[in-house]
Amino acid sequence: MTVLEQRGAYRPSPPPAWQPRMDPAPLLPDAEPYRVLGTEAAGKADPGLLRRLYAQLVRGRRYNTQATALTKQGRLAVYPSSTGQEACEVAAALALEERDWLFPSYRDTLAVVARGVDPAEALTLLRGDWHSGYDPYAHRVAPLSTPLATQLPHAVGLAHAARLKGDDVVTLAMVGDGGTSEGDFHEALNFAAVWQAPVVFLVQNNGFAISVPLAKQTAAPSLAHKAVGYGMPGRLVDGNDAVAVHEVLSDAVRHARAGGGPTLVEAVTYRIDAHTNADDATRYREDAEVAAWRAHDPVQLLERELTTRGLLDEAGIEAARQDAETMAAELRDRMNQDPELDPMDLFDHVYAETTAQLREQRALLRAELEAEQEQHGEQEGGAR
Repeated sequence: MTVLEQRGAYRPSPPPAWQPRMDPAPLLPDAEPYRVLGTEAAGKADPGLLRRLYAQLVRGRRYNTQATALTKQGRLAVYPSSTGQEACEVAAALALEERDWLFPSYRDTLAVVARGVDPAEALTLLRGDWHSGYDPYAHRVAPLSTPLATQLPHAVGLAHAARLKGDDVVTLAMVGDGGTSEGDFHEALNFAAVWQAPVVFLVQNNGFAISVPLAKQTAAPSLAHKAVGYGMPGRLVDGNDAVAVHEVLSDAVRHARAGGGPTLVEAVTYRIDAHTNADDATRYREDAEVAAWRAHDPVQLLERELTTRGLLDEAGIEAARQDAETMAAELRDRMNQDPELDPMDLFDHVYAETTAQLREQRALLRAELEAEQEQHGEQEGGAR
């Protein structure tokens, strides 16, 4: 008996008729992350899908190394590498239909590219050239979200609006384990569950929110267990097993499209590189820990499965690598070109219809630029 009950201030009673009754057992995740590679289930996987996943994983790994090199050359301001997380990235993109929407975080450039966005345009934001760098509507990919978890309520809103309009659309929102500590995470999951919105939340649990380990963020058995508190299913999957992640996400997408509501998927993975090129990961984790996760490399896991089953030979491996090298070379060449920047672009794409204040600011800036150009011309004329 509680203290309040002893004092007579609280009397437990059956829940009222309007309060829903739900058995939480079906919503709980498995005790261990779901795996396919290395199990009997792997033999049932579609060979075509396996090859497609492998090709994208190899491209993704090369994309990460090339983008990281561009930061060292001063061509990118910052790059959050997803090396070690390629399985999550690729599976997220391939689990969606063309009509669906992807809502990525700042680390999810590989998912954005696998969805069809131009590899160079996916880096434009990280270069500092444009607000986004690509047209979100071209491939139904929302802008890379730098603020933590703010893309999640947007994903819920789009999914809910699509259902109200009768559109057969599912949204997939990606977030890191650090983002689950944000209020936007709670609000998004709560709204999604109440509205039964067709949205899938993919949490890439890579162990650290910059330098803060997961144990200092939550006492939950897993992040997937948080789902039951909102009234949605939680799934726990090996985030380095591309086939398993694709299967779990595909199931969640089908569930949402059929009207079953949202799902929270936690993919247990690891961030091999530092948080960004500005981070020193050796200050908060040991080399042995990184080495242990390298042994569970997503590219090697899938490559081993394919070669063991006779679905991939040395020629196939080399072809995938050459395709990745071609992509990297083109990306490198394009990023080495100095962008032509127009200050007037600051006022474009802010509102669908430009406001009076923006028109006034545009006119002021144009006048300043023209005056500066005129003064520069007079100085050059005088020097002659």
